[in-house]
Amino acid sequence: MSMTAITNAPAPAAIDPLACLRGVTRTRGRVRVLDEVDLTVPPGEVTALLGVNGAGKSTTIDILLGLQPADRGEARLFGRPPADPVARRRIGVMLQQAQLPERLQVGELLALVRSWYPAPHSPADCVALAGLEGLLARRYGRLSGGQQRRVQFALALCGRPQLLFLDEPTTGLDPEARQQVWLAIRALVAGGVGVLLTTHDMTEAQALADRVVVLAAGRVCVAGSVDAVRARVAQRRVACDSALPESEIATWSGVASVPRTGHRLTIVADDAESVVRRLLQADPHAGGLEVRRADLAEALTAMPGQAQAGADA
Repeated sequence: MSMTAITNAPAPAAIDPLACLRGVTRTRGRVRVLDEVDLTVPPGEVTALLGVNGAGKSTTIDILLGLQPADRGEARLFGRPPADPVARRRIGVMLQQAQLPERLQVGELLALVRSWYPAPHSPADCVALAGLEGLLARRYGRLSGGQQRRVQFALALCGRPQLLFLDEPTTGLDPEARQQVWLAIRALVAGGVGVLLTTHDMTEAQALADRVVVLAAGRVCVAGSVDAVRARVAQRRVACDSALPESEIATWSGVASVPRTGHRLTIVADDAESVVRRLLQADPHAGGLEVRRADLAEALTAMPGQAQAGADA
């Protein structure tokens, strides 16, 4: 099947979020797990929810899924309470831990879950989206961990959801299967599906996300588009092949650090233009010159109090 766009019917108006939290607080014992959290998940976009272990990501998802209540604030799915059956039929969920009948064949699992929805994706579409070719006759319990994750992904999307919750969806996948899942997510989003993604992989977040929301100690500390978050870091990375000693470059004005890998230098500096000019004066033979801004992981690390926000989501 084509991976260009997966159309789902009918999509809500673009001005309305598919899911939202407004001022949500959740306390467990004496610990405030979530503290006045605001979050929206619009259609046709991937929103990445990031943060260290214990930051409140799982609780946020549980509240949006109606698995636990908010102590204060409001949670809505398609404008309804999260536990509302009408709202729940419009979502797909892939969590980190899944318990499925191990004796059932993959094809039987797909048939079972598809039977719960009035207009599910066809078995062929599910197979193509999740890369399940050759697995339909296999028992689920006999599959590898990566193959089981692909089955879980297929089950999450087979009901033709308008909103997908994906919790670490590519954990355990080989590079080819990972790219398959990314391609499917992009196709679903192009068809109007909204995605709330949690991942510890900042490469994955940067590749897929339109927006990021970072939790720290139960509060939203960073929120915005990936480009906007990266733009908040003024420093640039100047990479080149050079034999110049790092100790010499580190004395240049505005240089923050100079890590080296073999002959490859990466100069982190506030003023990339002046660094490049001085670099070429000091080493006219420097090659492979590249100037780039911070990637998502570097940008999150550079923000005050965020040294771990992007490293251990």
